[in-house]
Amino acid sequence: MSWFLPRSSTLIVLHREHPHCVLASSMNYEQRHPSGSDSLKAASMQAVSRHADITIEDSESVNFDPRLERRLRLKIDMCIVPIVAILYLFCFIDRANLGNAKIAGMDKDLGMKGYDYNMVISIFYISYILFEIPSNVLCKWVGPGWFIPLLTVLFGVASVGTAFVNTVPQAAGVRFLLGIFEAGMMPGIAYYLSRWYRRSELAFRLSLYIVMAPLAGAFGGLLATAILKLESFGSLHSWRMIFAIEGIITIGLGIVAFAILTDRPETAAWLTPEEKRLAIARVQSERVGSTQVLDRIDTKKLKRGIFNPVTLSTAFVFLLNNITVQGLAFFAPTIVATIYKDRTVIEKQLFTVPPYVVGAFFTVLFPLISWRIDRRQIFFILSAPLVMVGYSMFLGSHDASVRYGATFLIASSAFSLGALTNAQVSANVVGDTARSAAIGTNVMFGNIGGLISGWSYLPFDAPNYRIGNGLNLAAAGTGLLISTLTLLWIRRDNRRRRALDVDGELRDKPQQEIEDMDWTHPGFLWKE
Repeated sequence: MSWFLPRSSTLIVLHREHPHCVLASSMNYEQRHPSGSDSLKAASMQAVSRHADITIEDSESVNFDPRLERRLRLKIDMCIVPIVAILYLFCFIDRANLGNAKIAGMDKDLGMKGYDYNMVISIFYISYILFEIPSNVLCKWVGPGWFIPLLTVLFGVASVGTAFVNTVPQAAGVRFLLGIFEAGMMPGIAYYLSRWYRRSELAFRLSLYIVMAPLAGAFGGLLATAILKLESFGSLHSWRMIFAIEGIITIGLGIVAFAILTDRPETAAWLTPEEKRLAIARVQSERVGSTQVLDRIDTKKLKRGIFNPVTLSTAFVFLLNNITVQGLAFFAPTIVATIYKDRTVIEKQLFTVPPYVVGAFFTVLFPLISWRIDRRQIFFILSAPLVMVGYSMFLGSHDASVRYGATFLIASSAFSLGALTNAQVSANVVGDTARSAAIGTNVMFGNIGGLISGWSYLPFDAPNYRIGNGLNLAAAGTGLLISTLTLLWIRRDNRRRRALDVDGELRDKPQQEIEDMDWTHPGFLWKE
């Protein structure tokens, strides 16, 4: 059998009996370092030859057929992405429904005063941030096919629990638990999808579930509106029904996901043996210097993911971006209420929907273009000016139509960076453990931005919220600067790496050391 790919992108040596043992040499490595390709192949062969029952003679050389790859990719798209997208939709709804509950009277019923609402928001992000990286490491250890459904059930239970709180401390306690359970969802799903897709394909697939964040704002507003039209749900009324009904739906989805979510290609009952081998080979083909798809967890590999220069730069950009994204999620209903003061509660809920629909469109569009051009960093740079213009409109005008229009501009550019930043950190590491740590780090930083956003719109600053709008304007400007400098650094460091003598750099190094080099491998090039 052969999977043929024009342009000679990847040569795979895949053992017939042991599809998890893959020898790979990547296009980026061989074409840019022709003298070093022998070192990589030899290292791979040495690693595989350690297995007594595997010999190079028993292996077969395999190339990729684009038609078979497209068919496999579509199959994965249909069987994996819709499930995780729906789970993430209710993850974000259960997080952001606090804003809908507030304008339905939650703050008055709980006796919130001053900064109580901001405190309840912030307590969620404290636990979310603390458990981000540990949760993603645990996801790798347990397996995402089990871990993601488990988290879904748990944060659904926490949402139902919110319906029964009677004091601000009780609300804060339940939100702290919600943060623990939701911490692993965004990085866990991103890591999970990286088991199935190439680096260039990943951003678009991430967007197909991250688009659920703006859709949660739209759908959550509509769902909250429909729920509030009910007279009661058992003994619950008004805002309490929002948390209870949405939480019960979430629990049901989590239970279903236990039965249908596949952990990795090797265990996918809906793939043929040939498709499983191709799925593994596609991912392995991009692992420079590595012969493993799923490696063992150790501290050195975790540090390679966390302290990667592109990981840290991208994570800080995501932090700044998330000040806007999370601020919009929690305060869009409040902002709309200050713009349209004379509208009914239900009308105010509905006014929050259209900006999110626009945001959802661009959340998918930008990563789709990114997939086609295999670039992500440029979109960090292009999105920032749109956010800056939007917040300048907030600061410069008191006209309701202008300010409402600004929310569309902000939503159209801010939401797409969730997919793009996670894809960028994933593309710039090699090993599976490093990837889980890099994604966890990125999302952890992003949620520090969420914590900041909880204090960006303060009661004394209403109704114009000049502090919050000014903070978001400054964050977008800083993100623009960091993104531009990072792109320039990537191009400079790649020029340095291309000039290296790869064979000389790897000479006399043991195979295990080469396996553990990750992005420090001399044949590795940064992805823009």
